Amino acid sequence: MLPSLKTAFTLLSLLQLISFRGVTPFPQQILKEVILLIQQLNSSVQVPCNDTRVAQVAFTDQQVTNQDLLCQADMALSKVTRCKEIYEPLITNLKRLHGKKNCFLSDENEIYLRHFLPALGNFTQGMYRRRGLLAAQ
Repeated sequence: MLPSLKTAFTLLSLLQLISFRGVTPFPQQILKEVILLIQQLNSSVQVPCNDTRVAQVAFTDQQVTNQDLLCQADMALSKVTRCKEIYEPLITNLKRLHGKKNCFLSDENEIYLRHFLPALGNFTQGMYRRRGLLAAQ
């Protein structure tokens, strides 16, 4: 009886905490989820669509904001038609991070998806580290 009461009390406390804070995760949590999704995609034996070409995003461009780069990455992945269900969670999280309706994406240069995902992973890991350092200060 006592363990059941403890469990019920814990669940009620969690529900109250969630309702107080809301369900929207913090950007740091979303970034962590994006990083994990990319790591899962990269560690897969062979994602069937790795040979798909996508627009290249210049993740090293210092003149473009992080929000714009995330939006461009979202747009590039959104244009992948094969294996859409594999990339959908990643696209959804990118949309939640940048919050923009649209952005400019040049289709001038394309790269293979197998090269795009590690570049996006490195970029988001860098963002995650920088946000962590800022929060610690």
